[in-house]
Amino acid sequence: MIVNKNINPERDLYYLGGKIIEVLNSFTKNEIDYFDLFLSVNKSNKVSLNLYSLVLDWLFILGTIKKGNKGLIIKCF
Repeated sequence: MIVNKNINPERDLYYLGGKIIEVLNSFTKNEIDYFDLFLSVNKSNKVSLNLYSLVLDWLFILGTIKKGNKGLIIKCF
């Protein structure tokens, strides 16, 4: 389930997806390294690598990001 009333909103896919989109907007390039993005997100929101990957999967399904070459993430907005 994506939304659950029994957890903190800081761990919700919608919330973290929005935070990752904010961080992606701060980059001037369209291609961002997977771990560089992870470190940038972790500066403002402490998130595990597993949850980070899950949120990226969700953003990929939405068409917000695409997979690039050599571990790069391409923003599609």
